[in-house]
Amino acid sequence: MEALRSFVAICETGTFRRAAARVNRSPSAISLQIGKLEEQINARLMTRDARHVELTDQGEVLLGYARRLLGISDEAMAHFRGSPLTGHLRLAAPHDLGVSQVPGILQKLAETHPGIVVDVSLGTSKAVQNMFANGEVNVALFNEVRDTSMKVQELSSEPLVWAMCEGGRAIERSPLPLAIAEVGCAWRKAALQALEKKGLSHRVAYSSDTSMGQIAALNSDLAIAVLPKSLVTGKLVEAPADYGLPPLPKTHIFLAHDGGDLAKVLIASLPHEGGR
Repeated sequence: MEALRSFVAICETGTFRRAAARVNRSPSAISLQIGKLEEQINARLMTRDARHVELTDQGEVLLGYARRLLGISDEAMAHFRGSPLTGHLRLAAPHDLGVSQVPGILQKLAETHPGIVVDVSLGTSKAVQNMFANGEVNVALFNEVRDTSMKVQELSSEPLVWAMCEGGRAIERSPLPLAIAEVGCAWRKAALQALEKKGLSHRVAYSSDTSMGQIAALNSDLAIAVLPKSLVTGKLVEAPADYGLPPLPKTHIFLAHDGGDLAKVLIASLPHEGGR
């Protein structure tokens, strides 16, 4: 079961490093688990390189079984442990994290503490921080490229990069066409500030409230965009250095909470790289 849990974590996070943080093991231990799992079922589960992990056909089949097995196991443990906590928990997150991170968080919380009901609000990172500051939510999950004065836990961080369609020509146009998120997005601010600081002419060619919208624009070679490095996959590549685009900061996923019992049970189950 622990090997299956690590396998699912790799599939959901995209890398051995992030999976290791989620299950509180080292990347080498995770790699060993997967090797033994492949020996047990006599099948290759995944291929990997420096950028990403890709499931084989047999890996895709096992993923479905693994999720069902882990769900049953966690449900059984929650039943016999009998968590007494009940109540409403209010959580806010940006649109992207609302798709990529929040469903997994809610699923795990429902398995371990079925008496807790969670209400979710999605908005820009800036709006999420404001909601938390105003006491409108108990837990705030948000992206940020700069330091924050709030007491937070850092869940992960990675470089922001200039992304484009492989072989695309959008990067050669002037003014430079950008695909960016709505006002209040930390990545949008990083992109515009970097270009303005270097004095590069640019325009907003495509605006979306999620990174999936930006990626669609990039795949069609309508624009370039600033994205976390982990999202630069498939047809997307990092813009070559000889185009002279300015350097970018890292993006961080921060989590803030009000210290209440309901928030603490959610926080306790989350992987994080540090806190302050």
